[in-house]
Amino acid sequence: MRITGMRYGSSILKLAGFPIPEVLNSNATFEEIEKLLDKRGKLVVKPVFYGGVGKKGKAGLVKIVNSVNGAMEAKRKLFFAEHNFHNEKVIANGITFEEFIPSDYEVYFNLNVSTITRRVNFTLSIDGGVDIEELPPDRIVEGSFDVLTGLKNYHIIDALAKLKAPQEMVSALLRHLPKLWELYNDYGFTMIELNPIRMERVGKRLNAIACDFKGMLDIDNPLADRLNLPAEIFETNLSEFEIEVNQLRTYQGQSDVAVINPKGTITSFMFGGGANSAATEILSDKTTISSDFGGNPPYEKMYHIARIVYDYWLEQSNVLLIIGGKANNTDIFITFKAMFDALRDYFAKHGKKDIYVVAGRGGPNLIQGFSYAKDILESLEIPYRFFGFDSSMIEVIQYAVNIDNWMIAEK
Repeated sequence: MRITGMRYGSSILKLAGFPIPEVLNSNATFEEIEKLLDKRGKLVVKPVFYGGVGKKGKAGLVKIVNSVNGAMEAKRKLFFAEHNFHNEKVIANGITFEEFIPSDYEVYFNLNVSTITRRVNFTLSIDGGVDIEELPPDRIVEGSFDVLTGLKNYHIIDALAKLKAPQEMVSALLRHLPKLWELYNDYGFTMIELNPIRMERVGKRLNAIACDFKGMLDIDNPLADRLNLPAEIFETNLSEFEIEVNQLRTYQGQSDVAVINPKGTITSFMFGGGANSAATEILSDKTTISSDFGGNPPYEKMYHIARIVYDYWLEQSNVLLIIGGKANNTDIFITFKAMFDALRDYFAKHGKKDIYVVAGRGGPNLIQGFSYAKDILESLEIPYRFFGFDSSMIEVIQYAVNIDNWMIAEK
């Protein structure tokens, strides 16, 4: 189960001794708010969502104010704010008033367990404060370590050296980042993410302060009970399919899914926000799921995602749609190899099925990806149609709709 925000993240981070801003809850008095404002001259107001909801900043749901009146106005607007996340409308249940932390740098840090190697991965970037998927590969460093040794200072030093981080950042991060492994290991987490860690200058030194928190807990692990978290923060409407895919979340590559119509007849792999918006709108209740698998997912992750998708949805589907714009960083060959290897393995296990594949994509190694897919589809005797990056995304999606309508009529 996922936890987001500092309402509960602040108390969790205190367990590790990681520096945090002062956080007030919805019931803070005027005097408490005014005292918090006096510290920095402004403060941050954020809505609280249960069940793990992100992308609040992009949706304009984070407010910076410089007066008590401004804080109360932001509270009024955000307390029950509506937010579209994973194609689902969610409603806030309260707000937090958080100390504003001025900074010279912002850092991203993530710990998560690999579903392939069962080692713990860490991801570090000194370009925090944005979605990690938006950063080019040379601005991100990923490493791993054995659970028996834990996260050591040399892991952090090597990663910062690869990023050519300013020397003044190093000591501040070394003091605190290894603490997150102890938190991760001692309390049943399967993922911890801080974004941003703001680097506040205090005199001649920098101090690392965690200004947002995301975590995923294994609630079947007895260690998670030690956090004493209230039951309501685990409220979620996620289906078994969504929960299973969410377990594959890592920094590299998104795996955002939402069930649209459990009786749909088109199953879609969508890559990027533009493809997600266009396909979800045009396909409407024809699509089983809405998804975004952009961000250059590695082969192993994409294979496992595809296997899960096929197991849940392929039997009822007429059309398998793969749609995305012209990618900058995503290796089309790797993602296509993963999806079509999983399709071949599905057919080997379940037997032949009548399905039509429509793919519209652009980006690095596109021809190799199409060629690999063609060989597998023809060996499985599956009809297909491929569209390149110069094709209209809308027309590709409509082509899939037309094929689906034709197959329904023929049946």
